[in-house]
Amino acid sequence: MRKRIFYVLFIAVFASMLGMGIITPLMPIYAATLGASGIWLGVIFSGFALARLVVLPLVGRISDRKGRKKFIVFGLLAYSIISLLYLVAGSVYSLAIVRLIHGFASALVVPIAMAYVGETRDEGEEAVSMGTFNISMFLGMGTGPILGGILKDAFDLSAAFYALAFLSFVAFLIALFFLPDQKNSRKIETPISLKIVLKHNLIKGLMFFRMSVAVGRSALMVFLPLFASGISLSATQVGILFAVNTLFNVVLQRPFGRMADQYNKFYFIMAGSLIAGITLLLIPFAQSLGELILISAVLGVSTAVAIPSATAFVVLLGKNMGMGTLMSFWQIAASLGFVLAPLILGVVMDILDIQSVFYAASLISFLGALVFYYYIRKGGNFLVE
Repeated sequence: MRKRIFYVLFIAVFASMLGMGIITPLMPIYAATLGASGIWLGVIFSGFALARLVVLPLVGRISDRKGRKKFIVFGLLAYSIISLLYLVAGSVYSLAIVRLIHGFASALVVPIAMAYVGETRDEGEEAVSMGTFNISMFLGMGTGPILGGILKDAFDLSAAFYALAFLSFVAFLIALFFLPDQKNSRKIETPISLKIVLKHNLIKGLMFFRMSVAVGRSALMVFLPLFASGISLSATQVGILFAVNTLFNVVLQRPFGRMADQYNKFYFIMAGSLIAGITLLLIPFAQSLGELILISAVLGVSTAVAIPSATAFVVLLGKNMGMGTLMSFWQIAASLGFVLAPLILGVVMDILDIQSVFYAASLISFLGALVFYYYIRKGGNFLVE
């Protein structure tokens, strides 16, 4: 039964993330055609994360008590319907509203699926299990952009949104008919309060780390396509950059997860953060597709090094605090990063230039590593196993 749950969720999440990946490199270009400035570009991307931020605490707690399947199924169905609304968004304002609605639906899918997987894993295999499941998300988000670039170059932007709707509906059908109802999971009858959760130093450190990762991802998703178009790269070539990033991430998630289960997870998180910070600094100096491919590959490695260990910590804590609750807080941290980063980086682009966006993202990555280190030391968990 546990294998069936894992495989069904893996396929469903991959299909939905593939659809999301298809539109990711095209969204900044689409917004720009509607007249979006740097700050409005930030608003459009932040709206998606802001909606998630609002509903995640409630959804996570309810799923700990009522089960997971209904949230996942409804969220995927909403994905497929909302995807078609992009086609009728005729202004920056309506596009921002659609992104906001889409964000509400997304809060019902990935964090709940991660909680479902996390509570069915064996002791001592948290990092490798979550690293393996993360492949579904990163593989979908990574291969989607190259498919999206091909669709745009071969047809037009509308083809990408139709593809998103179709793939989301396929994921909905898979979850509806093949995902078992959750009957035997340990449920937390009294959901832990946000105040108690945030008093835990490891959780605070993990949340700051997750926010810094979100900033780096925002720099790639929102601003790399604009930077790449400035050096005359096509939509397909931008998709290749995303695909390369994901390829290295996907291939290395499981090996680094297995290593993290055997050694100190803290060092993997720190190493990944530092690698990402250094690599983001190099983007403004890139002048060709080959140079950006190399940078994208290293950034993929940095994510694979850090994320399995960090997610494993969340799983370990969630066993006592509520898996849905902790996974929701994990996603809240990501959403905070995705809310703030496009706005901050958009202002940086408007005031300075596109190159400065990546300098700022690098600085935030280093700060995230520093804050994570501080809270681990403060909590006496410097050598957490």
